[in-house]
Amino acid sequence: MLRDTRLIFLRDMRLCLRNPAWLIIGIMQPLLYLFLFGPLMVTVVDHTPGFPSGNAWAVLTPALIVQTALFSGSFAGIGLLSEYRVGVVDRFRGTPASRSALLFGKVLAQAVQATAQSSLIVLVTLLAFDLSAPASGMLLSLAIAAVLAITLSSGSYALAMVLKSEVVFPSLMNAVLLPLLLLSGVLLPVSEDLAPGWLYSLARVNPLTHVVDAERAAFRGDLTSSGLLTGSLVLLIMAGSALVWGTRTFQKENA
Repeated sequence: MLRDTRLIFLRDMRLCLRNPAWLIIGIMQPLLYLFLFGPLMVTVVDHTPGFPSGNAWAVLTPALIVQTALFSGSFAGIGLLSEYRVGVVDRFRGTPASRSALLFGKVLAQAVQATAQSSLIVLVTLLAFDLSAPASGMLLSLAIAAVLAITLSSGSYALAMVLKSEVVFPSLMNAVLLPLLLLSGVLLPVSEDLAPGWLYSLARVNPLTHVVDAERAAFRGDLTSSGLLTGSLVLLIMAGSALVWGTRTFQKENA
C-alpha cells in the first residue's frame, strides 16, 4: 500500500506543479485579509480586552493558516469530481492499486500544498509586518495545518464520492463552511469578553474553534496551553474519523 500511496501522491503533486496558479489563487484571500484587515487588528488588539496574548500579527497569522488549510482541504473534492466525470477514477478502479492508497496519496498531496501555502503566508508576514513568534511555534503551527488539511480533504473526497455532483458539492460546502469559519474566531476571537453568551456557547461547540485556539497557542510557542492540548485532541479525533469515512467510501465505491 505504501508504494501505491507514493505513486498517487507523486501523480497529484505533478499535476499541481504543472498548474501552480491554483496554489497562488488559494492564498489570495488570506493575503488580502493580511494586508487590508491586519492593520486594523493592531489597533483592536491593543485596545480591546478578550484577545489572545501576543501582538496582532501573532493572533491573525495562525488564524489565516487555518483558513488556508480549511478552504484548500474542503474543496479538494471538486478535483476528484472532475476526474470522476472524465473517467480517471474508473481507470484507477481497473488497476491493482490499493483502494485506501487512492485516498491516502491524495490527502498527503493536499497536506503538502496547504503547508506550502501556509509557509508563504508566514514568510510574507515576517517580511512585511511586525510578526514576532518563535521558530518552533511556527513549525508546530504548520504541522497542525497539515493535519487539518488531511482531515478536511479526506472528508471532502468522501462527500464528493457520495454526491457525485459538481453543482451540489460546492454549494453545500459554502453553506457549511461559512458559519463554521465565522464561529471559529478566525477574524475576531469569539471570547467571553467579546461575544454575547449565546454566540460564545455556539462557538465552543464548533470543533474548528478549538483548532484555531490550538493553532494560536502553538504559533506563540505556548506548549503548556490547555487550548493547545484540547485543540490537538479535537483535531486528531476529527482526522481519524475523516480518514475512516474516506477509506470506507473509497473501498465501497471500488467494490
